Amino acid sequence: MTNPLPNVAKKRLKTIHSVTIGALQQDGGTRTSTVTIGGSSCMPFHHFDGAMPHRPAVAMEITDIAPTDWPEALRAPIADVMDDPAAWAAYCEAEFKPDLLCLRLAGCDPKGANRSPEEAAETALAVRNATGLPLVVWGCGDLDKDAEVFPAVAEALAGERCLLGTITEKNYRTLTALGMAYGHSVIAESPVDINMAKQINILAMDAGFPEDRLVIYPTTGALGYGIEYVVSIMERLRLGGLGGDKLVAMPIVADIGREAWGVKEARATLEEAPGWGDPAKRAPAWETATALTYIHAGADLVILRHPDAVKDTQAAIEQLMGESTLK
Repeated sequence: MTNPLPNVAKKRLKTIHSVTIGALQQDGGTRTSTVTIGGSSCMPFHHFDGAMPHRPAVAMEITDIAPTDWPEALRAPIADVMDDPAAWAAYCEAEFKPDLLCLRLAGCDPKGANRSPEEAAETALAVRNATGLPLVVWGCGDLDKDAEVFPAVAEALAGERCLLGTITEKNYRTLTALGMAYGHSVIAESPVDINMAKQINILAMDAGFPEDRLVIYPTTGALGYGIEYVVSIMERLRLGGLGGDKLVAMPIVADIGREAWGVKEARATLEEAPGWGDPAKRAPAWETATALTYIHAGADLVILRHPDAVKDTQAAIEQLMGESTLK
């Protein structure tokens, strides 16, 4: 019997922009490796449906001052180097082997240590000199202070093709101008809202910033804390880009560590929650589960804190990409 339904040609999917982080010496930088994210023409790991030329990347977070609010399970593996960002960076590269590093300028927060732009630039240079990994540089989150700090930091890291974050509707002019002047890419931050993500990208592109140097940050939540809604937005962003919407055809970053280590399931001690198990195993597993959830939804770059989460997330990505040698 002949099928009465007409043959429908499969809709050809578009490709997400690729963004390269880090510059080698021949490209004007000093990095010993680079990381390219994006470039997919299919949903994550749907290798049967399109190409996924670059696997999701894993960054490890360091801060410009030693964090005082990290729980013991997180501090223990890095306790000896946390007071020195450069030593911390070198230790992460040598011992934990992330794809890149994320320097968070938490010490610049005016409600905290209120470090100066000059101090921030000095730290950024020290970290750059201590490691050959590509760098993400994340501000303190105070828009006024970030506007003071980033000109010094962006200039200090000129030519390194860093990923700077974040731009919002209120501060996009400063950071896009710095990105264009010193050769960096930028992270566009929005609430968990597709239209807001598009709006910030529009503002950046109208300011002359190249669309292939934008990375979307739709904000994130930890496993168990509204993650389903964020996942649905990420999936819609990725499907929109693959469907030809150039306003969302950018790679996506998920800031996992800050969220995952802020919830009680990661922070509670064994005495506080004896039925939850050893926090040294439980907490990194919570971070890993959060990261992999977002990677499956479309995140091209995840920023993690615990070395076990870095190792386990990388291992899972390798298996999903068909690169693993594990039996």
